[in-house]
Amino acid sequence: MYICIFVLLLCTECSGNGKDLNDTQYTMNNIRNFCIIAHIDHGKSTLADRLLEYTATVSQRDMQDQVLDDMDLEKERGITIKSHAIQMNYRHDGEGENAGKDFVLNLIDTPGHVDFSYEVSRSIAACEGALLVVDATQGIQAQTISNLYLALENDLEIIPVMNKIDLDSAMPEEVADEIIDLLGCKREEILSCSAKTGMGVPEVLRAIVDRFPAPKGDPSAPLQALVFDSVFNPFRGIISYFRIMNGTIKTNDHVMFVSTEKDYHADEIGVLRLNMEPRKEMSAGDVGYIISGIKTSKEVRVGDTITHVERPCDKAIEGFEAVKPMVFAGVYPVDTDDYEELRASLEKLQLNDASLTFEPESSLALGFGFRCGFLGLLHMEIVQERLEREFNMDVITTVPNVQYKVKLTNGEEKDVYNPSGMPEPNNIAEVYEPYIHAQIITKADFIGSVIKLCMDKRGILKNQTYLTTDRIEITFDLPLGEVVFDFYD
Repeated sequence: MYICIFVLLLCTECSGNGKDLNDTQYTMNNIRNFCIIAHIDHGKSTLADRLLEYTATVSQRDMQDQVLDDMDLEKERGITIKSHAIQMNYRHDGEGENAGKDFVLNLIDTPGHVDFSYEVSRSIAACEGALLVVDATQGIQAQTISNLYLALENDLEIIPVMNKIDLDSAMPEEVADEIIDLLGCKREEILSCSAKTGMGVPEVLRAIVDRFPAPKGDPSAPLQALVFDSVFNPFRGIISYFRIMNGTIKTNDHVMFVSTEKDYHADEIGVLRLNMEPRKEMSAGDVGYIISGIKTSKEVRVGDTITHVERPCDKAIEGFEAVKPMVFAGVYPVDTDDYEELRASLEKLQLNDASLTFEPESSLALGFGFRCGFLGLLHMEIVQERLEREFNMDVITTVPNVQYKVKLTNGEEKDVYNPSGMPEPNNIAEVYEPYIHAQIITKADFIGSVIKLCMDKRGILKNQTYLTTDRIEITFDLPLGEVVFDFYD
């Protein structure tokens, strides 16, 4: 027994020394915070793998495909569901003023599917630059444009990267023309690479250092750190991921979360490499994590600001817009005794997926459960699977539907989620249904089919705009109830 404890202490001491060696103090000019944005299957995760490999952040032994996608679900489906942050060290091997200097690159990998666009907005808020990856065999697609707009709204520097140029079906000239039409950039600013083979990856790394701006901020100002994600650890409580905008934080500092006004001690702070690596001090421009023994999920909100108790900042950082759920469904435990356990599981899941909303409801047939709001049908499916896999919750999910507003003859307004909640017809003055303002981006070849589909779903055509010579944006007003069922299919 004594030997075991002695060995443990010895190992802890060793790891402490290792940490000090890595505790190099970089100036803000040596930091680059960036994300990768793209349409589904355009090669974001593969490019992230090559960047990690080239900077030796991940050893050959630990290297695997989609190394940042740590959920089984992500690997099975080949999609990114969560944004993932990781830090890389890079020595610039190019020319110019940065040649031979060491840099810290903080990469935040993002999902490509529209149902996880909230994850993308959170990643973008913590960055100064974005790699816009476009598949050379497919060209610019809908989600490429959607994510690009998000990045431009946040004034991010954009580097266009044409991926998969090694494939026989690649169309580099046509795709380059599309990128120039979309961004208004010069042809020489577009980087070409193959994330699978690693061709062109060194040029991407050089461009990240040379073309992305260093973070701005004042290390001596009061602490202002933006919480962009959180995860629940059963042993250590809630681990919050943050980006420091101003100020400096040290281990054991007395900190406060601005929106809840609750204060904690920073038991451990550090950077996010393949595993979490503790640091004694972090300052403006850094991206990392904080563990402060928080056990209650309601006490941490995505978009909150962390500051010092003794020297608080004047105002909170402007966080993220409140998310609007698009699809509603009832989630009920198979065993009614598991109701409280389901609530706790949803709260923990909400920490890691801030776009999930839920409120209690009851059903005559299914008992007590929750009415959950999702961003789309895939989001709903993923949440259900995560509840089953990560929390061992057997749940029944009702058919997805939307919320209607009923104005009664006595002037009251009532929210109705299912037909059983509809008042008697003689008490109803008006019924309102939710509409969406849909912007559909498609190739010009499919315009007739898309317009017919929308018209069949009671859509009202508002506008048509050609984004490029071959790509058009059609704007429709559509009833959400018609979109929820089989519109995407």
